[in-house]
Amino acid sequence: MKKKISILLFAVLLTGSLNGQTTLDVILKAKALNEKGNPDQAISLVSAAIVSSNDSKLLLVRAESELLTGDYSRAIADYNSANDLAPLSGEYGLSRIYALKGDAATSVYHLEKSLGSSYRKTEKEVMLDPAFGPVENRAEWRQFWKKDWYSNSEKVVSEIEYDVTAGRIDESEVALKEIKSSYPESDDIKYAEAVVRLAEKRYPEALASAAILAESSPGSEKYLKLLAKAQEFSANPAGASNSYTRLLDLEVADALLFLQRADCYRKTGETGKAIGDIEKYLSFYPDDKAAISLAGKIESATGDNLKAIEYYSRNLKLHPGDPECYIDRANSYFISRSWDWAAKDYSMSLDLKPGNSEIWLNKGIALLNSGKADDACHDFRKAMSLGNKKASEYISRSCIK
Repeated sequence: MKKKISILLFAVLLTGSLNGQTTLDVILKAKALNEKGNPDQAISLVSAAIVSSNDSKLLLVRAESELLTGDYSRAIADYNSANDLAPLSGEYGLSRIYALKGDAATSVYHLEKSLGSSYRKTEKEVMLDPAFGPVENRAEWRQFWKKDWYSNSEKVVSEIEYDVTAGRIDESEVALKEIKSSYPESDDIKYAEAVVRLAEKRYPEALASAAILAESSPGSEKYLKLLAKAQEFSANPAGASNSYTRLLDLEVADALLFLQRADCYRKTGETGKAIGDIEKYLSFYPDDKAAISLAGKIESATGDNLKAIEYYSRNLKLHPGDPECYIDRANSYFISRSWDWAAKDYSMSLDLKPGNSEIWLNKGIALLNSGKADDACHDFRKAMSLGNKKASEYISRSCIK
């Protein structure tokens, strides 16, 4: 009963908050609620949005939420309704549901339709999807995969991506050389080559390939994400922020794009835009450690050190055992010349991770500025013993009498 009341209250409150929100905002919020284990709230949110915009993407995300609640009938209805609005868009979801129900024949029927559409998933995505676990040993499933649903180049690209993710760069290079001889002009191979070059830190080559692919297929999420990554690694945050903007203009439902673009804006000095993006991301994931840390760095860049410290203190409440959270706040105190507070936070971080030579050095500097020369010299020597060469300058200047 209490659960029903809370969902009702949530629905009433969100009615007002939906004004001004885009379809993408609603989808991202619903996905965040699903991830937090609140699919009922996600359903209420999306249902309110569907009243004014019967969009296939909204139906798909509501079906995902219904699936999480175990309401297969409503999920099936929403996937079918999505198909009516955007043909074949709901087929993969239907395949997953019937697999979960143990109906292998119907599952592969819908999967085949999905693989023949623009909504097809990669072989890796399908094979790693736990929804298909109940049918993977069924005859219908095994028979289905006897047919080659993916080209040889697609399979090799998938293997290369996996090798790169696993850090097996040499193996990915070998696979790339083998496949390039057979498919030299294939976009799949050009993409794989860019992925490998990026992993090898050959950034100009990766950037050149990614730019060509993104230009030839401007609506490709995969190519644009690769281009943005190559631009970031090439120290081109302005270019990367433009690529992230293109992805968001395509309404790619990935909240991480706001976080990534915010960091690019921070690096280009566009702090107003950066704050807007980080606040947007935090509206979806208010407890995200990396986002709160970045918010603090952005505020510090604007000169608002007090606001930065507020963010860092918030992170420490959420993640009290993380040394990086103490370091973030300590650095902010350091910048504002609050030496005692900085030394205290540096000390807390070292209790958790004592091998950080840079922090021993910074703590020593803070102590020195607090008039605690003996304690500072101890820290400088500790920093030097851990390999920090800069510490020797402080020792010679302040610790040798």
